[in-house]
Amino acid sequence: MRYFTVSGAWERVNILVVRQLLSWHLEHISPSQRYFNFSGVQSQHFLKHVLTMNLKLKIFSVCCLLSFSMIIHAEIDVQKQAETISKKYIIADLHVDVPYRLKEQYEDVSQATESGDFDYPRAIKGGLDAPFMSIYIPASIEAEGGDSTAVANELIDGVEKMVAQSPDKFALAKSPADIKANFKEGLISLPMGMENGSPIAGNLDNLKHFYDRGIRYITLSHSLSNHISDSSYDEKRPAQGLTDFGKELVTAMNNIGMMVDVSHISDLAFEQVIEISEVPVIASHSSARHFTPGLERNMGDDMIKSLADKGGVIFINFGSTFVSQKSIDSYDAYKKAVAQFLTENGVKADSEEAKAFTEAYLEKAPFEFATLDIVLDHFDYVVKMVGIDHVGIGSDYDGVGDSLPTGLKDVSAYPNLITGLLQRGYSEQDIEKILSGNLFRVWQQVEDYAQNHTSQ
Repeated sequence: MRYFTVSGAWERVNILVVRQLLSWHLEHISPSQRYFNFSGVQSQHFLKHVLTMNLKLKIFSVCCLLSFSMIIHAEIDVQKQAETISKKYIIADLHVDVPYRLKEQYEDVSQATESGDFDYPRAIKGGLDAPFMSIYIPASIEAEGGDSTAVANELIDGVEKMVAQSPDKFALAKSPADIKANFKEGLISLPMGMENGSPIAGNLDNLKHFYDRGIRYITLSHSLSNHISDSSYDEKRPAQGLTDFGKELVTAMNNIGMMVDVSHISDLAFEQVIEISEVPVIASHSSARHFTPGLERNMGDDMIKSLADKGGVIFINFGSTFVSQKSIDSYDAYKKAVAQFLTENGVKADSEEAKAFTEAYLEKAPFEFATLDIVLDHFDYVVKMVGIDHVGIGSDYDGVGDSLPTGLKDVSAYPNLITGLLQRGYSEQDIEKILSGNLFRVWQQVEDYAQNHTSQ
């Protein structure tokens, strides 16, 4: 059953009252009297009917208020159920960009913070138990000949520091068993995934090194094609999918027990991963291309079906420009206007003139944020196409700037997502799979394959 929002319910009550009032008014007068004023006996006759109508209206209004009260109680009940579910089951989010955020501007996220989308108090409020810390490596580092491996190690050091400074709040996690054990102890697990395989640097010894440090998935490329895979964002596709080393790496990841993440890579690279991998793969923070037809970064229907056939999971990205074409169009118009201003005025993007133009533009044409309902549409779309076992949460908190949808602005908002799922008819068992069950299934399959491979 779909529950109405309180505002929506009140609007429906008002419409019903007005409709009924008009109906009673018109049934007691002739067609001609509906268009002309009354006089004499006609007025007395009509007044009698108005009094009768007022009594009916009072009764009808009471009925409407009772119905409205029931709707409010239903709304409160579903919200309470969502809060209960958020605390009862493990909530895992496959992509939270805290480490690089803290590298750029350090804050103690064990306390409430003024900036960012994640901190301990908000995570507790939202019921978040296992945010995958994204070890994000800018694509420019490899492109410019820098040391991606060193940056990755620095970011992992930062995650370990978070745990060391707040062992009563955070704990590392390298397996589903670790997360479940930490959950029982009331600790937030900090598993890690590497966004951009650049730190592997063409050396499988680095894969073992990062596995030992706790990395449990690798997004093969990011915004530029690299030595592993072509990128969906990069017009240059030198490998036409995976490089020879990339193909070797996918097999090595299977054998060591590390999940392969297909977010960011090109469609052709995705097809090759599916063909090579012996185990399910994941898309750690992608959404459905159906809603954003020109965005290759999201997954097309055939890709989602192939992913599911492999046993994999797509973890839905919350960013407005990942889930809404209107948001994409809004952002594109903003970028075009800013670029034109910079060119025409010969100023830099960080100039005071540019800042003033940006503020004025956004005041006149605010960014088109997506909504919770639009994000839920992506979950619905995937579930209807491939089933409940192949979708999860990959918010991209702290990674998409000020573009998060209304109702999902930070890590305190997972109960809102759960409320929406309940309102759309998802069972508690379905929701548990979305929150973490599907992740645990895939992760365990990857671990089991590696263990069997090692023992052979």
